[in-house]
Amino acid sequence: VQLQASGGGLVQAGGSLRLSCAASGRTFSSYGMGWFRQAPGKEREFVAAINWSGGSTYYADSVKGRFTISRDNAKNTVYLQMNSLKPEDTAVYYCAANHEGDGSSWYALYDYWGQGTQVTVSS
Repeated sequence: VQLQASGGGLVQAGGSLRLSCAASGRTFSSYGMGWFRQAPGKEREFVAAINWSGGSTYYADSVKGRFTISRDNAKNTVYLQMNSLKPEDTAVYYCAANHEGDGSSWYALYDYWGQGTQVTVSS
């Protein structure tokens, strides 16, 4: 599976962005998908995840109520809608896929990673 993340950019605090992650391969619908982020000087952290069917979603406390993860299996794409953005959301955002099909915050579960897309939120 190859993952291509896009949609990052520069936005003012309070604004919105939608990230997309397009996946290659015919088995996308069986993979659990996640979004992680890494800010300069910090470790990569979990943001959101969704299971293979889209029926279960999980969020980090820091983004709950502001971010929404979704997927379109017909388009082999997972999305991260980010609203009410804060300067502390500034990071490189990575999408990831796991063959277990689970939506998980566990970094080590993920088998495939995209290249990352930069999100910068100005105050």
